[in-house]
Amino acid sequence: MAKYSTGAKYFAQPGPGNTGKVIKAVAERIEKGGVTQVVVASTSGRTGVRFAKALKGRAQVVAVSHEKMEPKLKEKIISLGGIAEDGTHLPLHGRGMDKVRDAFYTLGQGFKVALEVVLIAADRGLVKPYRDVVGVGGSGEGADTAVVARATPTKEVFSSDKSKRLEVREVICMPLKKKWWD
Repeated sequence: MAKYSTGAKYFAQPGPGNTGKVIKAVAERIEKGGVTQVVVASTSGRTGVRFAKALKGRAQVVAVSHEKMEPKLKEKIISLGGIAEDGTHLPLHGRGMDKVRDAFYTLGQGFKVALEVVLIAADRGLVKPYRDVVGVGGSGEGADTAVVARATPTKEVFSSDKSKRLEVREVICMPLKKKWWD
């Protein structure tokens, strides 16, 4: 039997306490090559700044928020060479996406968010379409999940052209325990 190792890292608990470990895991994955853009969920901008500092010169960081980021944090992301996009839509909360969103939630809040920010970035033209990118999300604040996924616009999630469909290529890291809100 062949040995198989994905290199994925798993955390016991979800939450912002994992952010530093996610940054390290993403940096290690970037060093392996093949991915040059990292899309990070960052409501206030804090997590975006942390990623932009850590990955400066190694990968382009695209920080996205469905709310308004703190202006100084947004400016800092940009000054570090990143892209900061706020006031975005939430494509997995749109009409007809309930089952898709719920399926992603089975892998965790951060997993759903990591894929949603990839969709947002592709919809807004912030990443190269149909190329692999890293998506980073969290369970509340900070980051606890990172995946490599095909940058697909929302309208192509279930495309008849299989080369355009959303596809999770790798799990870089994620928590084993899931966080659910009532």
